Amino acid sequence: MTAPAASLTIDRVGKIFRFNGAPREVLRDVSFEVGKGEIVGVLGASGCGKSTLLRLIVGLDRDYSGRIAVAGEGGSDPARRISMVFQDHRLFPWLTVAENVGLALDRAKLPRAEKRDRIRHYVDLVGLSDFIDAYPKQLSGGMAQRAAIARALVSEPEILLMDEPFGALDSLLRLRLQDELLRIWQHRVLSVVVVTHDIEEALYLGDRVIVLEANPGRIRSVIDVDIPRPRRRTDPHIVALKRECFDLVAGQADGDGLFEGRGEIRSA
Repeated sequence: MTAPAASLTIDRVGKIFRFNGAPREVLRDVSFEVGKGEIVGVLGASGCGKSTLLRLIVGLDRDYSGRIAVAGEGGSDPARRISMVFQDHRLFPWLTVAENVGLALDRAKLPRAEKRDRIRHYVDLVGLSDFIDAYPKQLSGGMAQRAAIARALVSEPEILLMDEPFGALDSLLRLRLQDELLRIWQHRVLSVVVVTHDIEEALYLGDRVIVLEANPGRIRSVIDVDIPRPRRRTDPHIVALKRECFDLVAGQADGDGLFEGRGEIRSA
């Protein structure tokens, strides 16, 4: 099968911060591609630069070495065609769901009626049509995060970045929203990069899983998840890959992390 054309190219990206005047290398020579319509999980222990990498991709930090290209256009602003979902929903409490989602269209040169229709479409897509006029305080944590996903999608980006998007939710709700994300992805195929500490989440969602190691953050392994969808979390292939990922990441925690039964790295 021919590999999908690259939607996102990360080419030998490096990042150095300065702490108390001394340089600290956070990312080194990170290179990978994300194909059109592909979901890629980025997995690693705390401190390996996962969130920093997403900030570079979305354009929140432009001080890095190497090249980041969206659909091969390295010279253009990548943030124009990328949306991001953070671990916390970051909804403005004084705005309704519709108004929060619509913020992503503030600079879009669209007729008012088209903006209204698009907002309603994506609110419907995440299952919040009955709460379109609700305020964040009237929503559960999962509903608020779904509203944040609608806000990220309403601009119809080519690439969706997700930084621990379900990390603050309880276990059962987390599983439900993973399935919700896959439903949305199938409805409107786009490229997705999901940063997570959760091994099972990375394997359940991803077509590939990129395992980073720390000090400095760099790619240790790339694991192909060649398992047809819909997937079962108890699939023997997922269980085997889970063990492989565990072995790759467990040694990076330096005794400060532990894996829980469902494959999550947490601070002790």
